[in-house]
Amino acid sequence: MERGPRGPLTLIALALFALVAFASFVALGTWQVHRLAWKRDLIARVDQRVHEPATAAPGLSQWPRITAATDEYRHVHLSGVFLHDQQTLVTASTALGSGYWLLTPLRMADGAVVLINRGFVPPDWCGRKASCVAGPEGETTMTGLLRMPETRTFLRQNDPAHQRWYARDVQAIAAAHGLGQVAPYFVDADADPTDATGWPRGGLTVISFPNNHLVYLITWYLLALMVAVAAIYVGRHEYRLRRSLREAPAPRTVRS
Repeated sequence: MERGPRGPLTLIALALFALVAFASFVALGTWQVHRLAWKRDLIARVDQRVHEPATAAPGLSQWPRITAATDEYRHVHLSGVFLHDQQTLVTASTALGSGYWLLTPLRMADGAVVLINRGFVPPDWCGRKASCVAGPEGETTMTGLLRMPETRTFLRQNDPAHQRWYARDVQAIAAAHGLGQVAPYFVDADADPTDATGWPRGGLTVISFPNNHLVYLITWYLLALMVAVAAIYVGRHEYRLRRSLREAPAPRTVRS
């Protein structure tokens, strides 16, 4: 036997629930529309920075104003003297396999220091000793991409006391080596085609921004549509029940 129409309170509760759900899904979908536009703009801006001619790396006076949004992945050039005796090996996983990033401080003319990620070295590189192979001596000019520091990886934390590094944490590395004024960024060195030794291998910066916002906005809008369709279905069903009830013949009275 078919059930009767729902009561007014039940219908009001269902209508409110559907309204809140529909509005929420539409709001989330619209938010993803804005996020999609922001992500596409970010990708375009970063791509432009990477391929622009190198400009001077931010100096000491500019350090307080550096942000990831405005500066990361800028193509920069800088000059100074490498402090090879204070190099640091940071665990890395690249397209060339597992190994280390070789971070070397570069002291500039004004005394400020910038950590330079000179590139990737394999696990057996020089017996894993950070200072066993000297790099460029004297005044050196190099180019690369400005990067913001990492504080930790997803699974492991740096262990400065035992010189185990998993994240390129500029301040922690500087403190461990007793460096002076250190830039709040590091630089991923460009590949050096003139380097015959092959290590360290620069130019391996991976620039990838997950962009799933289109999928998310379609999902939220589909959920909103499903709520609207369900509300229409329930409304039409309740209307038919009430119409059937009105059109049903009145029960006969049996007289004894």
